[in-house]
Amino acid sequence: MREAAYRFTKRTIDIVFAALALLILGPVVLLVALAVWLEDPGAPIIFRQQRCGYGGRLFNLFKFRTMVRNADALKESLRSKSSVSWPDFRLANDPRVTRVGRILRVTSLDELPQFVNVLRGDMSLVGPRPTSFHRQTYALWQTGRLDFRPGITGPWQVHGRNRMDFAERCRLEIAFFRERSLLRELVLLVQTVVVVMRRTGVA
Repeated sequence: MREAAYRFTKRTIDIVFAALALLILGPVVLLVALAVWLEDPGAPIIFRQQRCGYGGRLFNLFKFRTMVRNADALKESLRSKSSVSWPDFRLANDPRVTRVGRILRVTSLDELPQFVNVLRGDMSLVGPRPTSFHRQTYALWQTGRLDFRPGITGPWQVHGRNRMDFAERCRLEIAFFRERSLLRELVLLVQTVVVVMRRTGVA
């Protein structure tokens, strides 16, 4: 009963918050879409990528496009320069990122379309960040992170995004979400806002 109440309340918060965010931030969404289109009118505005979500199921994650058109094709040629070990991939100064894309990433505005993913039920506001690699890539113990609906933000974004490899990230996320607590998740949402503001120099 307690688990059912947690899931129902969490899903209700997700729907209400995501709907309000899209409504209030509608003008910002339109301006960002225009900026992405103006930089490269022939390229898609929204980037869709298959991600590994709840239970290992694949879904299309939505983001504003922040990279050049052939970014996926260039990824393997850049893998040796990644700052984290396989299967993760991260570059400090990724040459595939566009000028507008750099601004969107610093401000996290590229993540706004993921509120649509939340409304669709693919994601939650708070959860483990969905990976671009499939369930088969995970070690058996790491699949514990797939017991939770993926989120726009999570403990990894707040407590070590650029310092953790995938194994450390899994341990952090599994430990955090096994202890069901809406209060902790709401606190993490506030912490996420603070982290984004510090990155952009607002705070």
